[in-house]
Amino acid sequence: MSARGVLVVTGGGRGIGAATATLAAERGYAVCVNYLEKKEAAENLSARITSTGGKAIAVAADVSSEAEVVRLFETVDRSLGRVSALVNNAGIVARQSRVEAMDANRLQRMFATNILGAFLCAREAIKRMSTRHGGKGGAIVNLSSAAARLGSPGEYVDYAACKGAIDTMTLGLAKELAGDGIRVNAVRPGFVHTEIHASGGEPDRIERLRDSIPMKRGGEPEEVARAILWLLSDEASYSTGAILDVSGGR
Repeated sequence: MSARGVLVVTGGGRGIGAATATLAAERGYAVCVNYLEKKEAAENLSARITSTGGKAIAVAADVSSEAEVVRLFETVDRSLGRVSALVNNAGIVARQSRVEAMDANRLQRMFATNILGAFLCAREAIKRMSTRHGGKGGAIVNLSSAAARLGSPGEYVDYAACKGAIDTMTLGLAKELAGDGIRVNAVRPGFVHTEIHASGGEPDRIERLRDSIPMKRGGEPEEVARAILWLLSDEASYSTGAILDVSGGR
């Protein structure tokens, strides 16, 4: 096990997840880069970390599947040791749409990955970190979104609702686990330069909405990663149940 501990980053192959895994490795964590489809990106990231003296593995798992989440954490147990930190980063959007055009399949897929996946991963991390279960404590950071405050009308109300659920999960879980040595916080990014906008059908979405951001620019994944690593660190030792906006003032 690394001196800093063992970190699982879900959806770690690209964007904010990849930036978080990279920075965590630089700061001494052994890192599990979880991915679903981006095998090459995740394995390349893991290889870059190990080539510079760090410790990392890439593990495929669909966080919306209970069996695959269990397998993910068991793989980490064997390969890296007991988990001490979790970043619930995996998330999806669908094509921009009004709610009346959304079918049940879209909604179920959205909720399964963005909400159920976060709960399943948190559950497995808690079993390993909680002092109630013989662990040494730890930290969880959930990825929310400024959409939880704004609602994303006409585009992603379903995604925004998922992130609202993540905010509530963060608050409740922080209080539930405070006596068990686990801190739970969230980061709420705004418009960040990642591939998620292309997934929604508008790669240049940030450019269209730039003027609505007080800082007049989109964020970089590394800027969000630094906030995540601070919340995981001992510098945030008295912070739990916090939701930190990293949104350029929006």
